[in-house]
Amino acid sequence: MGGRALSLTSQMDMRAQQKKSAASAASGAAAPLYSYAQRQRRDESVWTLVQGILAPVQFLIFAVSLFLVIRFLVSGEGEQAANISILVKTAALYSIMVTGSIWEKVVFDEWLFAPAFFWEDVFSMVVLALHTAYVVMVYGGWGTVEERMYVALAAYVAYVINAGQFLYKLRLARLEAPAPPMVAA
Repeated sequence: MGGRALSLTSQMDMRAQQKKSAASAASGAAAPLYSYAQRQRRDESVWTLVQGILAPVQFLIFAVSLFLVIRFLVSGEGEQAANISILVKTAALYSIMVTGSIWEKVVFDEWLFAPAFFWEDVFSMVVLALHTAYVVMVYGGWGTVEERMYVALAAYVAYVINAGQFLYKLRLARLEAPAPPMVAA
């Protein structure tokens, strides 16, 4: 019964959020990123912490891998290190995508493409496709090593754009954080 009540509350909350979004769009004002209930679910979810840990770890892996890929393309040295680093980066990406979709389900009651993060999720699919293309090329023996590295670089450019999208949304969420409740003296 509790799960059903939560589901009904979530549905009512989502409908209210959609109405607010439509009203905000009509007035030219930006819709809030989270409703009160969504913000509460976000703040209470362990998946928020998981995302907060995985995102910087993935960025660190990306930075090391980018260095190794560029070093290989410039000098021809370190092919194996660059390849392994791209595969590790891809594994980190898949991890953050799976946990991120769980987070979206908990917060917005949608596995992916929740209205608040629709375009971030769309671009995440591009990032995922490019990383997956690299893996398929490696294990399928397709293309030269350099061609595969350029696919990895394209994936990394897409990743940087996507990370920027999420950082922007994080900034918006902080700016619209509700004021703490006032205590009567």
